[in-house]
Amino acid sequence: MKQITSIQNPFIKSLVLLQEKAKNRKQTGRFLIEGKREISLAIKGGYEIETMLFLAEICSESETRKIYNDAELIEINKEVYQKLAYRDTTEGILAIAKTKSLQLSDLKLSDNPLILVAEAPEKPGNIGALLRTADAAKLDAVIIANPKSDLFNPNIVRSSVGCLFTNQIATGTTSEIITFLKERKINFYCATLQNSTSYHTQDYTTPTALVVGTEATGLTQQWRDAATQNIIIPMQGEIDSMNVSVAAAILIFEAKRQRGF
Repeated sequence: MKQITSIQNPFIKSLVLLQEKAKNRKQTGRFLIEGKREISLAIKGGYEIETMLFLAEICSESETRKIYNDAELIEINKEVYQKLAYRDTTEGILAIAKTKSLQLSDLKLSDNPLILVAEAPEKPGNIGALLRTADAAKLDAVIIANPKSDLFNPNIVRSSVGCLFTNQIATGTTSEIITFLKERKINFYCATLQNSTSYHTQDYTTPTALVVGTEATGLTQQWRDAATQNIIIPMQGEIDSMNVSVAAAILIFEAKRQRGF
């Protein structure tokens, strides 16, 4: 079995670039996954695992093979592992995986889909939280409009606790997504302060997309003008917005309640 013990190794240097640079992930079509649960979820989600690296003192060769036995295995030492590992709490295992297509045309939707659309979310923590909520509600898909972040960013992999791999995800421009929804006769409800009605008064039992924007600027005018209905979560405090993942969760689980969970 191959062993690597130097952080100066060219292969290890290439993996550091995968962790740090979206450009490298895009060019190679590869990204790193850290942790047993995350790797297992990626495998279950149909991601192709090419190589697994393990630190034997934390995760043995046999443990690594139990997770996935069809990839190349490389044993690394502590110095190399600490160079590559993103988290403080370590499990001694990393995987190199192929990225997936994020095309709208690749989505496989049910006859009565429930979809979350998020326009231009920037913070990896918010994206991770949205993906966790989508997984909890078992949504048909999460669509990111005008993405600002590379979805295979290690911060998103980490903050989603592997839910990057359990959701169907697609990206596109606002115009492309609106066209996609209209062609499939999916009603879409936009969370916004302007010209809105209370979210709980709407019917989400038919094909539905719930659309949220950023906390700073909200949704663009294009979404507000095209919406089936603009909706608002009534707020009784001093501020007029809440964290986007919290707002999305409120809307999603109202739709799930209407659908009988």
